[in-house]
Amino acid sequence: MHPQKDILVSCGEDRLWKVLDLPKGNVLLTGFGHTDWLSDCCFHPSGNKLATSSGDTTVKLWDLRKGDCILTFEGHSHAVWSCTWHSCGNFVASSSLDKTSKIWDVNSERCRCTLYGHTDSVNSIEFFPFSNTLLTSSADKTLSIWEARTGICEQSLYGHMHSINDAIFDPRGHMIASCDARGVTKLWDFRKLLPIVSIDIGPSPGNEVNFDSSGKIIFVYCF
Repeated sequence: MHPQKDILVSCGEDRLWKVLDLPKGNVLLTGFGHTDWLSDCCFHPSGNKLATSSGDTTVKLWDLRKGDCILTFEGHSHAVWSCTWHSCGNFVASSSLDKTSKIWDVNSERCRCTLYGHTDSVNSIEFFPFSNTLLTSSADKTLSIWEARTGICEQSLYGHMHSINDAIFDPRGHMIASCDARGVTKLWDFRKLLPIVSIDIGPSPGNEVNFDSSGKIIFVYCF
């Protein structure tokens, strides 16, 4: 969702991203430039730019006034699964099948830091709001908490028995939700870094998890 307007952005295997208005769903803008499927897209905090990640191993930034690609980040050796903006809007983080995550500096147009530590595909990445803390989920069945300035893994969370497909902070930053390839969703206390509850809605995989704005309802997308 756009941070201020009633529009959303979607992306897919057709290598395109689309901006649509709500509630009618009219396509306002279509962007093309990736050479393989798109895995993720997210609005800049101001809403005037877009970041996309792709199976073509790149992360691209787009000017939403014209739909033009303004910057391409290259450096991952395999498909990029996820991308996220820092709250300040000057950095983008990405996670990849190549077992690493990267932090990209928009102003200097280079990779600021590479995060090493996961032993399998890094499937999602998320900044803790207004901080330098990053959360990653991986096919190695772990979640990791990182200090973005140093690239150091500060804590790993264990408990899932299958590949973790997605993880996210709640709006207040008190909890983490994660979902895995067998439909198990877990809630974690972010301050204590301990599990709170586990919910099994399998066997279909949980591919994405999210909180509503209150932080009291969790949505898990299974397909």
